[in-house]
Amino acid sequence: MPPLPGLIVARSKVHGYGLIAARRFAAGEVVVAGDGVLWQEDDEFVDSHALVLPGDNGDPSWPRADDGEPRDFYYDLVDQTRWINHSCEPNTSVDARWDPEAKLVRTWWTATRDIEVGDELFYDYAFAAGVAEPCHCGANGCRGLIVDPDEVDLLAADLRKLLRLATAA
Repeated sequence: MPPLPGLIVARSKVHGYGLIAARRFAAGEVVVAGDGVLWQEDDEFVDSHALVLPGDNGDPSWPRADDGEPRDFYYDLVDQTRWINHSCEPNTSVDARWDPEAKLVRTWWTATRDIEVGDELFYDYAFAAGVAEPCHCGANGCRGLIVDPDEVDLLAADLRKLLRLATAA
């Protein structure tokens, strides 16, 4: 796969490999567009590099599962965007939309603050409570778990004890 402009893959200080800025990106700038393969919820695939895309997102052109019902879809990242790691204090946000004319998903990461040369890119994975896992991002505001903050109340008791949130009960 060709290199992404302004970015390099290198060892991460947080986890495995990471995507590192080779140039400065300003807050609000689109840093990178991703490429991937769309899978249905029941398909067999390895989802370690997949974005979860809600099937019922209000977009009438969004593809439906075979039975026509809204389901989650998974977008398996196949380019260097797969190396963007999680942080509880991310410097990018990820967005996705269905392009009905091209019949594919468009994904992009936007800088949420200035990103300097040498900074690693991060976004908040915000996992559902049922698949939350321990977080080692090292951010000052680390939640202790990779979990959607809106799903903290749904965490199993054994995971809840790992939370570092002031609001964790």
